[in-house]
Amino acid sequence: MSSGRVVVLSGSPSDVEWVARIRAVLDELGVPNTWRVGSAHRVPQHVLTLLAEYDNDPEPVVFVTVAGMSDALSGLTAANVASPVIACPPSANAFAGLDVLSSLRTPPGVDPLTALHPTNAALAAARILGLNDPELKERIRANLAARARTVLDADAEHNP
Repeated sequence: MSSGRVVVLSGSPSDVEWVARIRAVLDELGVPNTWRVGSAHRVPQHVLTLLAEYDNDPEPVVFVTVAGMSDALSGLTAANVASPVIACPPSANAFAGLDVLSSLRTPPGVDPLTALHPTNAALAAARILGLNDPELKERIRANLAARARTVLDADAEHNP
């Protein structure tokens, strides 16, 4: 049983595939998670209400924000919660991929961490919650070992 949860907050329902990839890893690790949708540009008051609801809950929470283009969602989240925030912007070819800079360049004190791959965002969130949950920490270790076995098995298959 996990002592906490991850709130995946996306800026648009069109982020469903990216969100699903994050949530699949969290589900695999047994980490409770929720998906909410709220645009920092279109419905900022809705986002602020959601943030207050989850950040004021006594249960530990980690926010993973999924927003591309001008990623105001990650900054707005980090500026308004005391909980960890991980920005995981969907990959895009627009602007030669440079729109990711809006997730990386934030003012001092507005501190979302950034993971560019959904698996990495999920693992980072789980590791944060695992600091206070030894059972989750063991599930993370098992997940990492399984990932390592995949590589070693592939090597063994090609080099008998």
